[in-house]
This record gives sequence, C-alpha cells and structure tokens, in this order.
Amino acid sequence: MAHRQRKPADPDAAGGRADKTCASCGRRIEWRAKWADNWDSVKYCSAACRGRGVSATDLRLEESIATLLGARAQDATICPSEAAKVVGGEGWCDLMEPARRAARRLVARGELQITQGGTVVDPSTAKGPIRLRRVR
Repeated sequence: MAHRQRKPADPDAAGGRADKTCASCGRRIEWRAKWADNWDSVKYCSAACRGRGVSATDLRLEESIATLLGARAQDATICPSEAAKVVGGEGWCDLMEPARRAARRLVARGELQITQGGTVVDPSTAKGPIRLRRVR
C-alpha cells in the first residue's frame, strides 16, 4: 500500500508566517513544519548559516558595497568582486561568496538590487555573474 504524502502547509495561510530572509546568507527561508511552534524566532536557513553568523568582515563588505555604489552614478552597477578586492586585498578571491551574501542581505533590507543582464533577479536563486545597483 502506498503511503499518503501530507500536503505541505501553506506559509501564507493564517498564522502570520511572513516571508523571511536568512540573517547570514540573505536567502529566502522556506517555511518548514518543524518550525511551526517557533517560526517567529527562526533567523537562519540552515545549521551552516547559524554557525557562520555575520562577522566583522561581512559587515565591512556591506560597507564597501555601499561606498563603491555611492561614489558612482545613480544608475551605475558594480561587481561583488570590487567589494571583495577592497576588503580582502590580494586574498580577495576567498571573499567572493561572502560578498554575494553581503549583497543578498542588502537586498533583503531594500538597499540594493541584484541584476543579471540588466534585469533584476531574485537573490535567492541567482546563479552565475551578478551586478549590484542601488534601488531605483
């Protein structure tokens, strides 16, 4: 006899489960039934993000992104590698993923947009090269 699968709970249904973003990586947190009792206190999307948190380097990357964009025209874009180079110097390659996480956190706060090919994309699902710009 086949097992019946439970229908997933609708996160938009009554109960006040609003969309959330991870405090560490900036990706959208998908609602899970095991979090039903403590959804309001969920801050991270995974154990890895909980362990990583937000470091001083992450905060410097956010500041660097804001500074670089502030020094450019209103509609200009930057690559996350530019912020990584400012913060990391010669070891900037190791800061590429942290720079992308910093950009996603800025998007979650409404301070930034992530684009690919000039089109705004969802930061939780964007793959490949991205550009960063101020909100228009």
